[in-house]
Amino acid sequence: MTDDTPTRLDVGSRTDIGLVRKNNEDTCRILIELKLFIISDGMGGESHGELASAIAGDTIAALCSSDSESVPASWGGSLRPDLSEKTNRLASAVRLANRRIYEASIEDPLLRGMGATVVAAWLEGSCMSIVHVGDSRAYLYRSGVLKRLTADHTLVAEQVQRGLIKPEESHLSKMKNILIRALGVQEQVELDAAEWLVHSNDVVLLCTDGLTRMAEDSEINQVLRQCRDSQTCADRLVLLANEHGGEDNTSVIVLHI
Repeated sequence: MTDDTPTRLDVGSRTDIGLVRKNNEDTCRILIELKLFIISDGMGGESHGELASAIAGDTIAALCSSDSESVPASWGGSLRPDLSEKTNRLASAVRLANRRIYEASIEDPLLRGMGATVVAAWLEGSCMSIVHVGDSRAYLYRSGVLKRLTADHTLVAEQVQRGLIKPEESHLSKMKNILIRALGVQEQVELDAAEWLVHSNDVVLLCTDGLTRMAEDSEINQVLRQCRDSQTCADRLVLLANEHGGEDNTSVIVLHI
């Protein structure tokens, strides 16, 4: 899927420690010239989560910024012929980030157990590559309708998919924060990669679960409908999470096409 149509972006972002946590384990990377946007939510406590998410953000940004035109080695995963070079490169970068976090945790016993989620968007013309692992999400807001582009890699989401619990019951589960996939936990990681066509006036939202645990999709939809510019949207979404308790760090990137 390729399209060389030029794309102008209005970009807003914000990361916030929230009202409960003592440190911010989220990482945001915005490479505006490349139209590459990355959010990673670290886990592991103390400074370990911060390190894991920083490794993820830096590794993905560096590999995608490389001058090499060929897709690099897949680092434990196969390249997909049905996806573009950019999407395969982004997926390879996420796999390499996984490897680097995993190796860092093996080399230093104090870092055992650290990991991270990631969601990354890379635009080329009207084609948007999305790669994610974990429960950080990507949304598309178009013509008043908010659509989730990613599926959470959590135990509860898997239970909903299998019909074991109803979707409306998922937020009540005590296991809603248990990840079944994350960067750095194992030497190799299974990721989701997809491509979407974006249209003029679309809004793309990348966010950590600090937002989606605190706010319903309908509330997020309302903020995106009311805001005129991306930075105002980002600020209001973080404020929304904190108004509902701010139990986690919250990071958002808002892209208005």
